[in-house]
Amino acid sequence: MATTTQDQAPLAQLAARLPQIVAQAGHSEMWGVELAVSDEQQEGDEQQQGGNDAPTLVVLHKFLRANNDDVAAAEKQLTAALEWRKAVDPAGLVGQPFDARRFGGLGFVTTHDDGAGRDVVVTWNVYGSVKDNKATFGNVEDFVKWRAALMELGVQKLRLNDIKEPVAAGAEDPYRMIQVHDYQSVSFFRMDPDVKAASRETIQTLSMAYPELLAHKYFVNVPAIMGWVFGAMKFFLAPATLRKFHPMASGTSLAAELPGIAQTLPVEYGGQGPSVSEGISVRLTDDAAAVQDASAKSSEPPVLAAISESHNQEKPAANEYLAKTPAATAEPGSKAAQEPKPADETASGAEAAAPPAMLPTKEAAA
Repeated sequence: MATTTQDQAPLAQLAARLPQIVAQAGHSEMWGVELAVSDEQQEGDEQQQGGNDAPTLVVLHKFLRANNDDVAAAEKQLTAALEWRKAVDPAGLVGQPFDARRFGGLGFVTTHDDGAGRDVVVTWNVYGSVKDNKATFGNVEDFVKWRAALMELGVQKLRLNDIKEPVAAGAEDPYRMIQVHDYQSVSFFRMDPDVKAASRETIQTLSMAYPELLAHKYFVNVPAIMGWVFGAMKFFLAPATLRKFHPMASGTSLAAELPGIAQTLPVEYGGQGPSVSEGISVRLTDDAAAVQDASAKSSEPPVLAAISESHNQEKPAANEYLAKTPAATAEPGSKAAQEPKPADETASGAEAAAPPAMLPTKEAAA
């Protein structure tokens, strides 16, 4: 027998609201999944979970988890993310050519068998490959599009449409990636304004659009002199958040942190697999005309402006989720990691005082 909305579990409540959410956003696709649930699920019948509903329920579970099971907050974030996808079409960006001179060698995706029949998806951000900060980060919209395209590649490898059962209540979500940020040759003591601007926009966008898709974040080739910053984080961040951060001075130490896939990790990171540069990446080209044509076809307003004005908010809707999301993007040069913020917008004063380009903040997602 169907229960009232008030009596339903958060997942059932959000599922019941899905038709209205999709109608308001004017878009139904999230990470390759067409969001739809059966009539039984909409009515709160918990015996009818799974099957064709499973991919959608996993997506909804991620938005709920990012908002501590607050159904109203999860609905607002899901609506904003759907509106962003409608405006930007990040799945389409995967096939769009990006300028190799600006983004070549900067990001890759690899998959690794953990020995138990499960693929572990790893996204790599190799910031030491940036040759010209102005070229790579100067056009914020282009950088965010490239970063979203890389996320889409990783999400594709999760094969969310193949899911047959939703995540059980209280169980660990297995449909997440590992992310590695490599800071080899990156300066932590000189901040470029272009890097700051691109980082802030990226953090805001990914935290809104890709919640609960990262299981752990590894920060490798971090100078030992900066280790005190991560040590100080245990006094300020929630244990659940802190457990996702793994700083290390040497990239080759990564294999010891991931013993289940150590053998197949790239050789640069202590494994015996091919170089990370042989992983899949976004489509790159040296043809400036092709890049310009693709950019013109996908040109959109500033990314966060894609959120509908119907929300009637003074600030971009994505900003509401930054302080609530327990995971972290920690893009290089995060402005959020340097400037003091009100108590409701930052985890602690330690983030504001931290060196640029390295400190993991709670502000995001991806």
